[in-house]
Amino acid sequence: MAHDFNLRAPAGANRKKKVLGRGQGSGRGTTAGKGHKGQQARSGGGTPYVGFEGGQMPLYRRLAQRGFSNYPFKKEWQIVNLGEIEKRYAAGETVDLASLRKKRLLKGVEPIKILAVGDLTKKLSFKVAAVSASAKEKIEKAGGDVTVNPPLPKARPKEKSKKTGGKK
Repeated sequence: MAHDFNLRAPAGANRKKKVLGRGQGSGRGTTAGKGHKGQQARSGGGTPYVGFEGGQMPLYRRLAQRGFSNYPFKKEWQIVNLGEIEKRYAAGETVDLASLRKKRLLKGVEPIKILAVGDLTKKLSFKVAAVSASAKEKIEKAGGDVTVNPPLPKARPKEKSKKTGGKK
């Protein structure tokens, strides 16, 4: 059985590295394509971060901080609709994390929530983290049962104990 192992990158895919600062005759000598003087021409030059204003106190530090954001504490769910479950499951099967992964209905690692989009006609057993009220109603109407296993809370890093400084 003969194999053809002459694989090559398409034309123009691999470019040669630009050689800089090697004399006037090279066309990239003297300033090596960095222009004349200034911050961008220096070694390590360039602005340190997005929002840098040339040393002036940046806007995000000039404005007062107000309010509170609940964003760090929000719960993320993977949503699975009853219509999708109807298509991929046979009557009598159990819908849980392992079976949903096997049937490629899940992508991430977040806990699962079943929503009532679509219809369910098969008797199925659900063992998931959350189910909407209308989805639960549809499942029970079709003769199935629902067991809700709430997800485990994410572990928070332990706070370091503060030393007393030698005094009690």
